[in-house]
Amino acid sequence: MIPFENTWPYEIIQQDVYVNECPFCGKSNVLLPFKKKDLPELARGVKRLLVFPCCHSRVTLVDADRDYLLAQQPLRNRH
Repeated sequence: MIPFENTWPYEIIQQDVYVNECPFCGKSNVLLPFKKKDLPELARGVKRLLVFPCCHSRVTLVDADRDYLLAQQPLRNRH
């Protein structure tokens, strides 16, 4: 079972990937440093280091579906 606390919702606008809020610093509408075309690779299980551009916090992504990114560590209840 996937731990819900390790997931974070994202949105795609054109080819860009955004999160409504950074799980680390709380900044709104954060543009992530990868594109829509990179999501299928994550869905196949290829790990990817994500450095949030707003606060430089790092997390390793291990999966993605159409709505959520899955990390190796908890992302919820941080602030």
